[in-house]
Amino acid sequence: MMALPTVSQPTIYGDLVSGNCLKTKWVAEKEGYSFDWVDIDIMKGESRTEDYLAISSAGQVPVLRLPDETVIEQSNAIATYIAEQTGSDLIPSNSEKRAQMLAWMFWEQYSHETAIAVRRFRKAYQGLPDDEIEPHLLPKGYAALDRMETQLEGQSWIVADQPTLADVSLVAYTRVAHEGGFDLAAYPRVRDWIARVENLLNIPHITEQA
Repeated sequence: MMALPTVSQPTIYGDLVSGNCLKTKWVAEKEGYSFDWVDIDIMKGESRTEDYLAISSAGQVPVLRLPDETVIEQSNAIATYIAEQTGSDLIPSNSEKRAQMLAWMFWEQYSHETAIAVRRFRKAYQGLPDDEIEPHLLPKGYAALDRMETQLEGQSWIVADQPTLADVSLVAYTRVAHEGGFDLAAYPRVRDWIARVENLLNIPHITEQA
């Protein structure tokens, strides 16, 4: 059983293969938010131990745990909390743009992550052949990429003229979409956008493997 110590500063529990976990880490690092990172290997069942479930009843990662024992779950909620705490310009001051940012973040979890991330997990981490992966995931993922390619016409960021948490949220799994069998060759705007967001976050560039 994994023992979880009392935390003296904000602590993020996450798995580094998870885009949902990485987005919280990237925002924290970009904004200079002081935190500890605790690795949770979901493939080894570490998110289902009694100790971990005492922190996250959902048994999911990532989780942000504060020194006062407040627990914040869900990747986009954690990223938003950190951005607010640090006064990040990744949250627009304009209320309409902020609402648009949130709309794209909700869409990412409902219509993007549920296809691209799930197919990546099935293919790259469960090792399933294509004919054993849910057939609807491929067209659903491509539909999400189509929408992003259209959105990026004539603009550099998902929400018009500035980088926001929507870009961080969406890049996490888009940049590794090829690991789920998605070919980004037909998405030049998306590919250029990925590089811009990687530069913004100061993270390594992903090179697609054929």
